[in-house]
Amino acid sequence: MPSYSEFQFNVDHGYLEGLVRGFKGGILRAADYVNLAQCETLEGNKPVLIVSFNSILDLKLHLQTTDYGNFLANETGPLTVSTIDDKLKAKLLTEFQYFRNHAFEPLSTFLNYITYSYMIDNVILLITGTLRQRPMDELVLKCHPLGSFELMEAVSIAPNPAELFNAILVDTPLADFFQDCVSETDLDEMNIEIMRNKLYKSYLEAFYTFCRKQGGITAEIMGPLLEFEADRRAFIITINSFGTELSKEDRQKLYPTCGKLYPEGLDMLANAEDYEQVKGVADYYAEYRACFEGVGGGTGEKTLEDTFFEHEVKMNVLAFNNQFHFGVFYAYVKLKEQECRNIVWIAECISQRHRTKINNYIPIL
Repeated sequence: MPSYSEFQFNVDHGYLEGLVRGFKGGILRAADYVNLAQCETLEGNKPVLIVSFNSILDLKLHLQTTDYGNFLANETGPLTVSTIDDKLKAKLLTEFQYFRNHAFEPLSTFLNYITYSYMIDNVILLITGTLRQRPMDELVLKCHPLGSFELMEAVSIAPNPAELFNAILVDTPLADFFQDCVSETDLDEMNIEIMRNKLYKSYLEAFYTFCRKQGGITAEIMGPLLEFEADRRAFIITINSFGTELSKEDRQKLYPTCGKLYPEGLDMLANAEDYEQVKGVADYYAEYRACFEGVGGGTGEKTLEDTFFEHEVKMNVLAFNNQFHFGVFYAYVKLKEQECRNIVWIAECISQRHRTKINNYIPIL
């Protein structure tokens, strides 16, 4: 299989790899989260007496002391959680666009693959929102900027997957992933969720194949990352299907086949009938067993989603231990995505005066 030597890699991609490693150094650390969780307001509207190192600071002022700098400086109105969320995504988009605008092949294609998952989420969000008769302007604002594409707003006019593909998505990067979704079935909430999972299945398998073809350290690092994502989706699809009309045969068709669970684990998941049987499947795989064992039983304790996020963060941090590979770009975007979730969670708790769960974020470094 083709692979880059260290010299060849640095010629084409060394600058951007060094840059993304520098950006990773600006990710918030444990001490930053401790300070953010102590904030009383989203912005410095009320005076604060600084009597000790542990004095309460406001969230906006503390973020200014990090690599985020003055990214909220132009917000003249009352600072809201949605505004913070939008600005965090906009900053990530600016960094990502710089990577993509200066990338050579095959890194540019790799970066495009990263955006496809956000495109899928945007398409599903627009279709679901239209089904619930939400205003299109409101839906577009909720779309992730990394997944924007031309004709995105026209998605809402398609009555079924076949029309959606033929009229709109055929000219987008998602066209290759849409082949298994084309049907004349009307779009209801069940069919929309099935479409999402089929799109993700095709996307993950294509991305996995692309990374394998790159060979070298990129294949070595990206393989486990995408395998985990595929297996996580298989577990979640199985658990969410309980109590629905989805048959075991149809459920198995939604599983990505590029993970460690393939094929025996997926066969067992397809036949699982309750959560305990799913947990029994995870027991055969050490890393997934640890995720299920970390789930708490009480209110406010860790969910399965939380333990999966924690495991994903660890894998993405470890991706930076190797050099000369594309995986650092994927890992950086995923770590920043988790960082955004953490900041928004803390901001939401501050805004709602609900501080009992403010520490339920997932630390990164």
